[in-house]
This record gives sequence, C-alpha cells and structure tokens, in this order.
Amino acid sequence: MANRTFFWFILPTLSAMILFIALPIVSVFIQSLHIEHEQVLIVSENCGPFGCTEVTSIDTAAAKKLNEEQPLGRFNGFDTYTNRAHLATSEISQAWNNSDSLSGFINEALDLPLYRALFFTIAYTAIVTPFVIVLGLAVAVGVNNLPKFVKGPTIFVSLLPMIVTPLIGSMILFWMVDADGIIGATIQHIFDDDSLSLKASPLLTWIMIMVYGVWHSLPFSFIVFYAGLQSVPEDTMEAAMIDGASRWQRMRYVVVPHLMPLVVFLLLIQLMDNFRVFEPIVGFSAEAHATSLSWIIFNDLRESGSPLYGSAGATSMLTILGVVILLMPVLIRTWRQYNKAAH
Repeated sequence: MANRTFFWFILPTLSAMILFIALPIVSVFIQSLHIEHEQVLIVSENCGPFGCTEVTSIDTAAAKKLNEEQPLGRFNGFDTYTNRAHLATSEISQAWNNSDSLSGFINEALDLPLYRALFFTIAYTAIVTPFVIVLGLAVAVGVNNLPKFVKGPTIFVSLLPMIVTPLIGSMILFWMVDADGIIGATIQHIFDDDSLSLKASPLLTWIMIMVYGVWHSLPFSFIVFYAGLQSVPEDTMEAAMIDGASRWQRMRYVVVPHLMPLVVFLLLIQLMDNFRVFEPIVGFSAEAHATSLSWIIFNDLRESGSPLYGSAGATSMLTILGVVILLMPVLIRTWRQYNKAAH
C-alpha cells in the first residue's frame, strides 16, 4: 500500500484517537499541575450590646474574580505529585530512614492513601487477571464439549454476569453477604455467631470484591476462548489423536498454542480493566477496607464544596503510568514475536 493511500486510510482513526484520547490526557496533565485557589478571607467586627467580636468570612466576589482570571487554579508544578496525598516522597524517605525492618517500612508506607490504594489495586489485578483467563478457558473447553442441544442455553446463562451492570451486580452481591442476606445469614447460622459479618473483616471484604471481579469478567474471557476454539484445525487434532495424544496433551500442545494470541489479547484487556477497579468498591461500600486509584479520583472529585481537580488529575496520570508499566512486558514480548515471525 502506498504511503499516501495508507495515510488517508488511517486518518479517521488517527483523528479520533487524537481528539478523544490524546487531547484529554494532555488536558488532565495540565490540570494536574494546578491546585485550587486559596480562600480570600475577610475579617470584620460584629458589635452588639455585649461588645464586639471578630467574624471571619469568605470573600465570594474575590474568589469569583480569581476563578475567572485563572480558571485552572494556582500553578503548583509537580508538587501535587510529591505531596502526602500522592507519592509522598518526603514521608517515604523519612519512613525508610526510621524503619528498622522492611516490614516496618511497608506498614508505614501503607498508611499513606496512594500506596494503600496502589497495594489493593495491584493485589486485585494480580489475583483476578489469571483467574479470569484460566477459568475462562476451562469453561470454554467444557461448553465446547457439550451436546449441541445444551450449548445454547449454557452459553446464555454463562453470559449473564456480563449483561448485568457492574455497579448493580456488586450491590446484589453486597446484599447477599449482608447479615440479612442469604450468604451472610447462612454463615452466621453455621458458626452460630450473630456478630459475624463479612463486611466487618478487611480480608473477607477483599475476597468478596475479587470473587465479584472474577464473576463479572469471566463471561468475556469465556466467549473469546469459545470463539477461538471453533478455529482449532481439525486435521491437527485428528493427527494428535492418531498419534496417541491424551486429552490433556492435545490441550497443552495443540489448543493452547493455537489460542495464545487470544491469551495475550485477554491479558492486555484484563490488566487495563482490573487496574482501574472502581465499581465493586462503591457497590460494596468497602472504602473503609479497600480503596483503589480510581476510587481516590472519584473521592477527590466529589469533595464537598470544592472538587480537587488538580489532585484528581495527578492521580489519573499516575494511574495511566501504572497501566503502561503493567502492559509494557506483554507489549515487548508481542513485539519481539512479531519481529521474529517477520524475519
């Protein structure tokens, strides 16, 4: 394809990417370099029959003028990235110098909001992603081996978790594990302890959020692998059976290598989605035990009175950086395989 033809071919896609991806990211980055204006205070005397008292109030006119002159706020540079609410460079340095052991340093770091959220985000991503891929492949293989008259209803039931809105699905599971829900009440009955509550335990809260994450993402993984199984060469499978290969050997040496491009695709999608986990935390009202980077952004934007746009922008940029770091090994491996195949 000629260069000119290729340029006009990709121009619509390239324009959409610049308009809806690149420019918003640049805008968020610029916003992250600014913070809110300081409040302009007016001190006045309020005199009455019993004397005068000083009253402090906000000069709304001055504040409005500042916002009109500098709509992004005050320029703060990269100080927002290094403050206690984000990377907390000074607090981390102090904790490293004062801690006697690595565990003590980790405990102090996890007291900081960003690192506490980052720890849960990475744990969620590292646990949910492989479960979704492995279980998705297992379900796809199982459904593929079912009789034809059963496949249709089974596929429909398997896709139900993906149809349910994430927030609604997490709220349903939240009600089920509540003390009055079927799961919570059953557990209390089994252990004969009315005070036992899944929501009161940070560990069990984490487990429930991750179980929900697997439950919600599994249908997508299943349907991708199920579609891929339809393209497995029958000649190769028959040759493997003639050579005496067992079912496990055919799966390991024929099916899995054939589906490896889909594994890489799902790995990329799941890493991006799971690193931005948000809905289950809100649905479970679990922010007391589990917070993520996306939840911090949400919390900054709903700050009462004055949304912290600069802080939310800084956390957004750090989240994007985290996603890029996670995807880099997979992308490098894919690029190397592509170059090897090309040569």
